[in-house]
Amino acid sequence: MKNLVVLTGAGISAESGINTFRDADGLWEGHDIMEVASPQGFENNPELVLDFYNQRRRQLSDVQPNKAHYNLKKLEEKFKVSIVTQNVDDLHERAGSSDITHLHGELVKARSSVNENLICEWRNDIILGDKAEDGSQLRPHIVWFGEQVPMLDLAVSITEKADILVIIGTSMQVYPAASLVNFIQPDTPIYFIDPNPNINKNAFDNLTIIKDVASSGTDELLVLLNESNH
Repeated sequence: MKNLVVLTGAGISAESGINTFRDADGLWEGHDIMEVASPQGFENNPELVLDFYNQRRRQLSDVQPNKAHYNLKKLEEKFKVSIVTQNVDDLHERAGSSDITHLHGELVKARSSVNENLICEWRNDIILGDKAEDGSQLRPHIVWFGEQVPMLDLAVSITEKADILVIIGTSMQVYPAASLVNFIQPDTPIYFIDPNPNINKNAFDNLTIIKDVASSGTDELLVLLNESNH
């Protein structure tokens, strides 16, 4: 069974109603990004940061996985599928995918503000005074700007083993996630699904661009992979 590695970003969740990372003006839900997504922001105003992620977490109960998430699950019938996502939602899990690596953390988990390895499941609001096992304030299990990406080494080792690489709903502009494409073996087929693809066609030898949103783009992907698998 071939290893199919899928890199996903905000575009795959957008069709479920989850807002993409930031608006054209650089604000995220009206906030400067550093206010709500940096260690300094958390230090300066922990209540604002906790409330910001509490709202994101609450939103998860109002949204459902879309066809693209279910299509990736369907691919497990014919491939060993590994998903490496920049998304912090749990829509891949809810669609039934079995191998998911979250590069930027997970909304449905919390962690110690002192020890990044002390992580727990957390589906309610986090409020000031909620403590981790070590007695420190709980914070969202989210990788903020300026922080290390602990799952990056795992993501690299997964990508290195790809027989096929699929990229969905990410501009491949956010590092270090964007660097993962550099770790595939030469001549690995790449399928890039995006309504506004900004990938350099000449940068890769074996590139197929599907200019479409994630749901119908993955419909086309299933057909193409089915044909190439015969």
